[in-house]
Amino acid sequence: MHRPTRPSTSLLDPYAGSEPLPLYTATVTVTGGESAHGRSSGHARAATAGELDVSLRLPVELGGTGGGTNPEQLFAAGFAACFHGALTLVAMKRRTRLPADLSISASATFQCDPADGLFAIALDLEVSMPGVGVEEARELVTETEAICPYAKMAREGIRHTVHVVEVA
Repeated sequence: MHRPTRPSTSLLDPYAGSEPLPLYTATVTVTGGESAHGRSSGHARAATAGELDVSLRLPVELGGTGGGTNPEQLFAAGFAACFHGALTLVAMKRRTRLPADLSISASATFQCDPADGLFAIALDLEVSMPGVGVEEARELVTETEAICPYAKMAREGIRHTVHVVEVA
């Protein structure tokens, strides 16, 4: 097994191109499972074997059986992991030592949206940096919010496309 390494702070260098520059693409396919409903009995599998491979289940709170992963957990995990990584890069660039027990907790809430009566996701992050002063922690978090792609997505929205594909 390869030992994990931290990315270079050069990732924080401003990009001056006129079009988005793809750096990495992850592809995950969700199928419907027993109930033919991806959210309640589906399966999520990454295109690269041996990576993400989880059963999806509707939470008990939404009338499901629970016992599996759900989209809110995956979103919260992605947001927390991305924010943690961005915070680490910010600290490295500032030559600030972060505590080994740094943790980011993300709570993703599936909710009804009063604006249109449909659904929305709300997210709360809690950043714990034991031993780091409150002011320094706030500065680090503010700088991280500016560069974290998930925070940017939450702030500005996300460019997305939906394609219908024909299966032969």
